[in-house]
Amino acid sequence: MYAPPPLSMLWLATALSIAIPASRPAATIDNYPRQRGIDAEHYAFAITLRDETEQIDAVASVSVRFVEPSITGLWFELANESAGGKGMRVESLTSNGTPVRFTHASDRLTLTLAAAPPLGALRTFVIRYHGVPASGLRIGPNKYGARTYFSLNWPNLAHQWLPTIDHPSDKATNEFIVTAPAKYQVVANGALVEERDLGDERRVTHWKESAPISTWLFAFAASEFAVHHAGSVADTPLQSWTYLQDRDTLWARYEPTAREAMSFFIEQIGPYSYEKLANIQAAGLSGGTEHASAIFYGESSITPQSAVRIVAHEIAHQWWGNAVTERDWDDVWLSEGFATYFTLLYNEHWKGRDVFVRLLQQSRDLVFTTEKSLPTTPIIHNGLTDMAQVTNRLVYEKGGWTLHMLRALIGTDTFWEGIRTYYARYRDRNASTDDLRRVFEEVSGTELSWFFDQWLHRAGHPQLHATWQYDAARKLVQLDIEQLQQGETYRVPLDVSVWLGTTTTKREHVDLRERRQHFEFGADSDPSALVLDPDTWALIEATITRR
Repeated sequence: MYAPPPLSMLWLATALSIAIPASRPAATIDNYPRQRGIDAEHYAFAITLRDETEQIDAVASVSVRFVEPSITGLWFELANESAGGKGMRVESLTSNGTPVRFTHASDRLTLTLAAAPPLGALRTFVIRYHGVPASGLRIGPNKYGARTYFSLNWPNLAHQWLPTIDHPSDKATNEFIVTAPAKYQVVANGALVEERDLGDERRVTHWKESAPISTWLFAFAASEFAVHHAGSVADTPLQSWTYLQDRDTLWARYEPTAREAMSFFIEQIGPYSYEKLANIQAAGLSGGTEHASAIFYGESSITPQSAVRIVAHEIAHQWWGNAVTERDWDDVWLSEGFATYFTLLYNEHWKGRDVFVRLLQQSRDLVFTTEKSLPTTPIIHNGLTDMAQVTNRLVYEKGGWTLHMLRALIGTDTFWEGIRTYYARYRDRNASTDDLRRVFEEVSGTELSWFFDQWLHRAGHPQLHATWQYDAARKLVQLDIEQLQQGETYRVPLDVSVWLGTTTTKREHVDLRERRQHFEFGADSDPSALVLDPDTWALIEATITRR
């Protein structure tokens, strides 16, 4: 998910930091009610759309694996029909043609089985229902007044119109079989299986996603699209789906960045998981939403200034958030922080180090601005209860900076080794922050709990004040650094650049751990200046003066 940051960001003069020695906090978990004993493996949704109404008629086939014995009850989330007439009404529920007892209340469809299926059994439940979605599926005009249909499931709105286990921990394959007026083109996750005209001005379009994904990534759209097939990247088809009026403009904005980003991420991270990559103009949102293989972009969001930032971010999500998915919402930084940093890495690769550093500085400034309004908020949530709070700019920007500082700590080559190992191990699965930490400890041979605790579970950042002087008799630079922030000290590996004249520099390294520390290093002449964090590896605010 991409939410555009403010356009104006002050540039601050700052430096580096790395983390606190603290006891490891207990594992956190969001407050979604877990169902033991079942695993949804596949969803098939047959959806009928009609222009004369906002009601959908649907048949959902949900295949569930029973992974524990003695399970006689289970539930899917599905919004109830409300007094206002929106929501879903279930007509029937069967399995193998036999009716299944159910109740539908409080947005939960509860099934009671006559007998517990055997351990390991796969059962398919067929749910016939209809209704007008209150949210999750937007039915209405686009900016040109044409009728459109766009799913908008982020973060937990799939159950407003689809019976699902609506949580990122339960990934499944899916298919959409959409019957709609023939004037519409329909796109969804995965590969196109069939398009078939019914002869009555209606068309059936069938898409199937064969890689398991979380329900917020389930997507379909129906509109009068102009579709461009833009070749392929590493044998993956690249497509653009836009309104007819915007086809020439948006095809040219989507496709160059999409091609570059896919090529870079495939080479540096690992294989792409899905059958295609479609960039889709969509009503009802700003920024972008990273649906697996079918990315939605706000209908007016992709400008010449925003195209690289948003398109690269959403494509990075195909690896981070989609293929490797956070186990629960408390760890949402594993999606958003990763997509934010890998957008910066895309820029480093394709646009150069200067652009990369400028964007890092802007991101760092945004962290500091955000922390003023969220002074007690860490990156990792602690038992998230309000889904309106699932993301904030710290999850994006500070999460990305945490990866940048990890790269600084262990080295670029080891960082990429860890990234590739983590992706290969958890591709098409769920992962936690602890899983990530263990991978990086494995590849680096370094204990990293202090680093992850300091940056992910602690609010705030180091604030440093440094003073220095030159001892000409001893030819020594004397540097004193004080940590000014409230609370515990940070552990901060920090580079210092010593300027000798206007063109010559030497590099020193210090390791901050205490409230006040004194450092000395040799210099044959009186330096003209000292610079903290000259290469922009640091998430600190710092001032430095000569005594």
